[in-house]
Amino acid sequence: MAGDDKVPEGTYHIVGRNPRSAFHLSLRIGYPTEQQKRIAQGLGVDPGGDVMIHGIRNGLGWLGGLHTKVDWTRGCIAVTDFEIEEIWELVPDGTPIEIKA
Repeated sequence: MAGDDKVPEGTYHIVGRNPRSAFHLSLRIGYPTEQQKRIAQGLGVDPGGDVMIHGIRNGLGWLGGLHTKVDWTRGCIAVTDFEIEEIWELVPDGTPIEIKA
């Protein structure tokens, strides 16, 4: 739910991309699904959203793999700038992805 800083688990799709993100490129994950929205509504909670796969914050790409030492993503999935560039090129919108803990 919103504010829990957890990456949502499940099967989703890449639904968009932002080349001008505050992070080095970002791919939007189609979360929450319609079913997740209904469940959250029934529980009276905000399901959250705006979940991305992205690189390092702009200007800090030199950190590379060091970014994994601290969980700073607030519910997103962070990879190195090199990795997001490769993913960006190879993964079209609509691609299904599965997120597991």
